[in-house]
Amino acid sequence: MGFDVNMIFKIAAIGILVSVLNQVLIRSGREEQAMMTTLAGIVVVLFMVITMISRLFNTVKTMFQLY
Repeated sequence: MGFDVNMIFKIAAIGILVSVLNQVLIRSGREEQAMMTTLAGIVVVLFMVITMISRLFNTVKTMFQLY
């Protein structure tokens, strides 16, 4: 399992998208939707990171034959 540069780009893209949407929504007076957009972005990124950590733990378990 190598370092996944594509994951960094995906997380950065989500951050940029959420930031732009957040600003558009705030400027149109939709602060609540802006907050929900930010929270949704955080949840998506956390899910991606948790999935990677899970894969890492599975790899470590396999390497050390911990079943």
